[in-house]
Amino acid sequence: MATLTITDIMKILPHRYPMLLVDRVLEIDPGKRIVCIKNVTANEQFFQGHFPGAPVMPGVLIVEAMAQCGAVLVLSDIPDRDKKLFLFGGVDKARFRKPVIPGDQLRMEVEIVQRRSNSVKIHGVATVNGETVAEAEMLSLMVPREP
Repeated sequence: MATLTITDIMKILPHRYPMLLVDRVLEIDPGKRIVCIKNVTANEQFFQGHFPGAPVMPGVLIVEAMAQCGAVLVLSDIPDRDKKLFLFGGVDKARFRKPVIPGDQLRMEVEIVQRRSNSVKIHGVATVNGETVAEAEMLSLMVPREP
């Protein structure tokens, strides 16, 4: 198990602000499981319109954050990762239980359910203060990354 900083994450993922939604990796069990953190701040761009006066992190971005955790898990094992991209192939069984608001620390636990040569199915659970706020199964497809 290892921890990764934002600098390490940026070496693995191609995402950048405002779409990089993983701040730290707390645990990684290669090929199996990862635990990541997203610090949700009032400065997030999406809070300007979602919703003024009552900011709530969009559920689709919580799912995206879990997918990015899964991408860190899978890409950390691939030597030529700079030549690969993971794209969404599908989302199943998504459930949103509580709103995520500024000041929350989103903890995401993601595990690999099934892995094939060019796809991976993951299951993610997002919590705030130990309470589940969202969960989903996600399918990602690996494609060549254009130079």
